[in-house]
Amino acid sequence: MTLPTSSVQSLISYLEHEHDPMIVLDPDYNILAANGAYQRQFGVGTETYVGQKCYRVSHHYDRPCDLSGEHCPMKQARETRAPDRVLHIHHTPRGPEHVDVELRPIIGADGTVMAYVERLTRVTAASAQPRDHGLVGRSDAFNDVLSALMKAASSQIPVLLQGESGTGKELFAHALHKASPRARGPLVVVDCTGLSESLFESELFGHERGAFTGATQRKIGLVEAAHGGTLFLDEIGDVPLNMQVKLLRLIESATFRRVGAVDTQRADFRLVAATHKPLLDMVAERSFRQDLYYRISAYPIHLPALRHRADDIPLLVDSLLPRVAEGRRPSIDAKAMAKLCQYRFPGNVRELRNILERAMLLAGECQIGLPHLPPEVLRPSEPQPIAAAPRRGRYLKADELLSAVSDFSGTRAELAAALGMSERTLYRRLKSLGVDR
Repeated sequence: MTLPTSSVQSLISYLEHEHDPMIVLDPDYNILAANGAYQRQFGVGTETYVGQKCYRVSHHYDRPCDLSGEHCPMKQARETRAPDRVLHIHHTPRGPEHVDVELRPIIGADGTVMAYVERLTRVTAASAQPRDHGLVGRSDAFNDVLSALMKAASSQIPVLLQGESGTGKELFAHALHKASPRARGPLVVVDCTGLSESLFESELFGHERGAFTGATQRKIGLVEAAHGGTLFLDEIGDVPLNMQVKLLRLIESATFRRVGAVDTQRADFRLVAATHKPLLDMVAERSFRQDLYYRISAYPIHLPALRHRADDIPLLVDSLLPRVAEGRRPSIDAKAMAKLCQYRFPGNVRELRNILERAMLLAGECQIGLPHLPPEVLRPSEPQPIAAAPRRGRYLKADELLSAVSDFSGTRAELAAALGMSERTLYRRLKSLGVDR
């Protein structure tokens, strides 16, 4: 059973009042209609998409998303009869963009799914194309984190960002703030590293004039400065143990007192914390309070190391080079890029930026090549045998994929079959790595 034409028109009339782009799909992935917001934001005329498959319009795929290596919300909604939400990268007139997709089934009187309504929201907190600021990425690992971030953004739940040093925890905190209802308020960053007990309390809560020697005037603390916005506690694992109880009281009661004051102040902020330390191990060692841990980790997000999102390295290189170029237009050759994609980056994105800055100095006005990369990048990587790679269902890292490509002598279709992925997915991943097989 399909949705009658009159019902489609009535539904579109209703959807015209929606601010977000929305389309109506039949159970065979065909686009039946779209509201004006979709046409304005995605810049296509009616004749270009009505009657076409949604996966062809949004992804340029020849098959549904789930057959092309991605999660398909329609398949999930068909099985569960409930809404499904996923973050995808869509092709738009502006190029590839992150889009938050929510799909809802329309159930007929006989219990069958008649159609689907899909809401598409552009995610501007990160970019799937090179840009000179903020988060960039399009790998599966990056998209998983971005999806988790967007789900948490609309609520007030405390978020704990965990990951190795150099993975961009502050950038992710900025993205979370930007996507939240508090985006118009301030984002106040508190670097907890190296703060003594007295300095931490004064910085966080502020102090009154005369509260201690040298306090010649009242000082507004960072908690007060974050009123109406987001308070980001970076490296919260470094907070002194005897200060953690005061931090816990602040979070639980949403109140604080300036040092030397009697009056209690109300706090109004959204809490985001970050650390590279194993907090649970610290809890077991009694160097971090268990009650504080559970207050700050209501919504934990683990940020992937760069070696686990190596598909993003070419995109990150194209984004970072202009940031450190000081007006120049540097470029990097294919061999140097391949070496960067194979390197494991113990220092993560911060190390990549340092490597590029050094390479630019050595290259001068020339293109960055192998002679301009540090010795640790040029060392041969550990061999990845092709026999170990093609286990179906296992995500291949960039170095494994590049090794498989170099060791395989068949066609692209045969290689895709050997690796357990669709030919389209293989093409997309090779293209992101700058490989034209």
